[in-house]
Amino acid sequence: MEEDEGSAQEFTKDGSVDLRGRPAVAARTGRWKACSFLVGYEAFERMAFYGVAANLVVYLTTVLREETVASVRNVNNWTGSVWMTPIAGAYLADAFLGRFWTFTFSSLLYLTGMVLTTLSVSLKALHPQCTPDGGCAPATRSQVTFFYAALYTMAIGAGGTKPNISTFGADQFDDFDARERKTKASFFNWWMFSSFTGGLVAVLVLVYVQENVGWGVGYTIPTVGLALSLLLFYVGTPFYRHKPVRKDTAAGPARLVARVLRAAFANRRRQLQQVHDDDVAGELHEHDAAWYAAAGTKRRLHRTRGYRFLDKAALVGAPSAACTVTEVEEVKLIAGMIVVWLTTLVPCTIWAQVNTLFVKQGTTLDRAVGGVRIPAASLGSSITISMLLSIPVYDRVLVPLARRRTGDPRGITLLQRLGVGCALQAAAVACAYLVELRRMRVIRARSAHGAHDTVPMSIFWMLPQYVLIGVGDVFSSVGILEFFYEQSPQGMQSLGTTFFTSGLGVGNFLNSLLVTVVDRVTRGGDGGGKSWIGDNLNDSHLDYYYIFLLLLAVLNLAVFVWVATRYEYKKEYLSDDAVVGTAPPETEMAGGKGKVVERSKVIDEVEVEGARAV
Repeated sequence: MEEDEGSAQEFTKDGSVDLRGRPAVAARTGRWKACSFLVGYEAFERMAFYGVAANLVVYLTTVLREETVASVRNVNNWTGSVWMTPIAGAYLADAFLGRFWTFTFSSLLYLTGMVLTTLSVSLKALHPQCTPDGGCAPATRSQVTFFYAALYTMAIGAGGTKPNISTFGADQFDDFDARERKTKASFFNWWMFSSFTGGLVAVLVLVYVQENVGWGVGYTIPTVGLALSLLLFYVGTPFYRHKPVRKDTAAGPARLVARVLRAAFANRRRQLQQVHDDDVAGELHEHDAAWYAAAGTKRRLHRTRGYRFLDKAALVGAPSAACTVTEVEEVKLIAGMIVVWLTTLVPCTIWAQVNTLFVKQGTTLDRAVGGVRIPAASLGSSITISMLLSIPVYDRVLVPLARRRTGDPRGITLLQRLGVGCALQAAAVACAYLVELRRMRVIRARSAHGAHDTVPMSIFWMLPQYVLIGVGDVFSSVGILEFFYEQSPQGMQSLGTTFFTSGLGVGNFLNSLLVTVVDRVTRGGDGGGKSWIGDNLNDSHLDYYYIFLLLLAVLNLAVFVWVATRYEYKKEYLSDDAVVGTAPPETEMAGGKGKVVERSKVIDEVEVEGARAV
């Protein structure tokens, strides 16, 4: 018996397996030993993506000769597609292929897109020819088609890589192992740290190379880096842990939602006798702990107070097969995440300005630094630098200080972190508005109204808005990613992560729509008016567009606070008595049977009144 127990301790406790489907040996797999390869890949991939995205609006307006509004719209549409395709990639991973194989096939397609994009900007036949004075011939239809086909090949490939690589990294930590779960608590912070490092190289080095050495060289470097990062990823294959694909998710969350809604509607006339969280009367259908222990890939969820009408789907003795409480709670989680997701769209729209209007605004200013003319997109490096500096401060200073005050292992809750990020992004838009007001005053004072006139005002006036975006992202981007991963139903973490990516996608599409509508409305029906976002930003009213965004951001922040104060965090049973969740710690459960504890706390700290600690 003792031998059997000792043998069992070799393997992970969360049901992870190796690539061949055998139980994963805890000492040889996972943890940072495996994550080091993934973090390395992420740094190179971010360098490749931002090597294209950061300066794309400049390439479209200077080489392909697109108008300002058209270039902003095209950048937003492509970026939006990059962030929307992960919905399909996450579904394939969760329902059929698993994260590893979905990532493998998609990464090869992503690399193919990068190679084609590099060829498009490198081969003379595939892009317009420019003269030394900056003049370029119009792009032919075939050149434009090839370039955008290459870009959207990248977007399709990103659909399978983005939602799976970060969740695959989180899978390397065993939630049922106290030490590994504690280590996992800071995983997403350091994951984003590597992502920001790759982005920093792109906006500091690659953007400069593109504008001063050549677009071909500037695209070749990240393409080679991406290829090398894939080799690095596969070197770590023996160390990876894999979560088995849940058979009951093969039909996707849509079928689960439809089943619960159908059952709740069928029982709409029946009354719930139990008003407390605990179903002491046994009127709701639920499997016992032994069933979930045997299932392995699914965890029992504690009943919450929200969306009470859905609880009727689990009523025992229903005409149709009753859903379990856990299935109902999974649908509640999805519904709650959708509501929170809607409040992240405006912040994502604000982020869309960084690679579009912020860059175009910067091209009009004085960019000379010590005799060198820096690219406008390089100022985006201040976002990355501020994030790189802020993450360690947040993780090592702010979290411990807040933890002592709140008792929460994270310092503040997930939604509190997200709320701080939303507030900082609103402040960034306010700052951008004030800078634009000053730019317009300088233009009037110096009569710099020409489309190619350089406004005698340093580009570093824009630095505060970039820094605020960067610091805000430490709270918002990391907070959104961690929130949707933690709140996703078990086995649907990849799909949960797509809430994060799709929010960025919709934010870009929303900005594209706003820019188009604002341009048409302000230009007038006959086209004779002055657009807020014209080709000549020195004779436009970008300040009006920024104040419009600021009003949206403030209104959205108020809605977010209202939603956050009413949100109920996921609560999981680890045993018959103990519940683990992401709610603020020490929250009393109805009925007084136990306490909800932070998911990242070690199991030893889960206290249950009248029962042993787990």
